[in-house]
Amino acid sequence: MKTRILTAALAMFTVVGFAQKKEIKRAGKAVEKGEYQEAKNYLQQAEALLANADEDEKADYYLYKGYALIGAGENVPSADLMAAADAFKKAAELGHDEAQQGMAAASNALVNGAIADQNSQKFSDAAEKLFVGYQLNKQDTVYLYYAASNAVNAKDYDKALEYYEELRDLGFTGEETIYTAVNKETGEEERMASKEQRDLFVKSGNYISPQDQKSESKKGEIAKNIALIYVEKGQNEKAIAALENAKNENPGDAALMQVEADMYYRMGDMKTYREIMEKIVEQNPNDAVLYYNLGVSSAQLGENDRAIDYYKRAIELDPTMNNARINIAYVILSKEAPIVEKMNSLGMSKADTKKYDELAADRQQLYVDALPHLEKVLENDPNNVDAARTMMNIYYQLNQPKKAEEMKAKVAEIEAASAN
Repeated sequence: MKTRILTAALAMFTVVGFAQKKEIKRAGKAVEKGEYQEAKNYLQQAEALLANADEDEKADYYLYKGYALIGAGENVPSADLMAAADAFKKAAELGHDEAQQGMAAASNALVNGAIADQNSQKFSDAAEKLFVGYQLNKQDTVYLYYAASNAVNAKDYDKALEYYEELRDLGFTGEETIYTAVNKETGEEERMASKEQRDLFVKSGNYISPQDQKSESKKGEIAKNIALIYVEKGQNEKAIAALENAKNENPGDAALMQVEADMYYRMGDMKTYREIMEKIVEQNPNDAVLYYNLGVSSAQLGENDRAIDYYKRAIELDPTMNNARINIAYVILSKEAPIVEKMNSLGMSKADTKKYDELAADRQQLYVDALPHLEKVLENDPNNVDAARTMMNIYYQLNQPKKAEEMKAKVAEIEAASAN
């Protein structure tokens, strides 16, 4: 009796194993036909007894599962993309010959999904997909870089820090050679997928002026973001230490000096910020933006005259820099508040009245001094509503109602245009 039961059980086990194998094969055929939901149904039937399958059957199961989950690759839910990546990874661990191809398909689907998430400002989802894509192939370090960027945008600083520190430890630079040529028909420079493609297009005679361009290293940016994340987390000592390590590896790197300056700016240490910026300016004396930033830090330190000098130098280097002109006007007009305070503190004596008139004249002179800078802004940018509104207020203060009303109409015109 016992022998019969044992034989029956063995027979049942054989039938179940055969059925399971059959379902996995059916799933594979359904995948080949593009019938992904049908494949999922077969795989679900096989899953219950997967533990009893041999390694080859398990490898097939996970491979087909990955393809079934990705499907046609359009609008694939995040959970399915992650599960597909995991399935292909298991198929690879089990030695399936086609697993690498599946992992590449999963990687492409993850990246496309991440791009869609990023465009929809779903930065956390994009970061997760890109990180999984990187894990599928650790050679794709650029995916880790973009995962970190999306984590920053999602304000998930812990995850971003983890990714950036891994990039730093890997020595990631992000440098690449960009192959370009000029389209003879359009006159536009175009980027090519590879040197071979570019050379072929040039050989065809349709493209000219081939160029090999090196992209900038992202080491400085990574060091900056590590430091700034520590600043964001209130861990200033770690931020300083992180940047010092980066500087030791890249002595004299102007990009890292800028990072350090930015870090101290974020910390509110304007004095150290300006000291570093002045060193950077020595290396880049014709950079208008550097002078503009020095103007900002000097103004925040209350050094108005120095701020104006920096802004004027920025304008000399870049006459289109309207922000510098606006800031000069702002610095000039910021001197009004202490004058008004003094005027309000005076009494009614003859001496006080005389002093009041002197202060009133000084106040009027501030308006006169600020006007040319704002007029130039409006000349360069007729739709600059901030400049127009400030000019309107100044004209009222200078008792020039006609000009004030003209500027009031200008403000209304700009605001109406921007509303449409």
